Amino acid sequence: MTTYVVLFRGINVGGRNNVPMSALREHLGADFARVRTYIQSGNVLLDSELSAEAVAAHIDASLPSAFALDSDLVRVLVLDADAYREVVAAAPAGFGDEPDRYRHDVVFYMGVTADEVRPYIVVNPEVDEALVGERAVYHRRIAALATRSRLNKIIGSPVYSSLTIRNWNTTLKPAAMLDE
Repeated sequence: MTTYVVLFRGINVGGRNNVPMSALREHLGADFARVRTYIQSGNVLLDSELSAEAVAAHIDASLPSAFALDSDLVRVLVLDADAYREVVAAAPAGFGDEPDRYRHDVVFYMGVTADEVRPYIVVNPEVDEALVGERAVYHRRIAALATRSRLNKIIGSPVYSSLTIRNWNTTLKPAAMLDE
């Protein structure tokens, strides 16, 4: 049995694609073991005998029949425990430090590569820093100047629908849950 972290893109955002976590746990619990969720933005841990690709395909196929969704927006990223831990470990030194001064986000790739995403990462050198990693972009911006950040430039790019963004604390919690 393999433990997976499943990150949903496009649920419970801006009043669209509302999926109560209790209903999602119940839905996924019919096919997977030890289903647990973290906050409303679609962070799930589950156990399965299936491969990550098969888990993703199963969830993608079953969600539209269980919930009223704008399916163009909703996607899932499924990473096994080791791959998820690698994303956390690959963060640059000091990433997440000084949370009162900086906002830290992890931009996970969903079916795209770092080379495909890199051209669309724009920074304001006075505000933003970004490191393009193998599975995610690690983005830091000065909180007091967040409105001048260029992170939002990725919206509308050809790769935007293949990304899901989590703040650093939300990225860390599933990693901690893997060890519980």
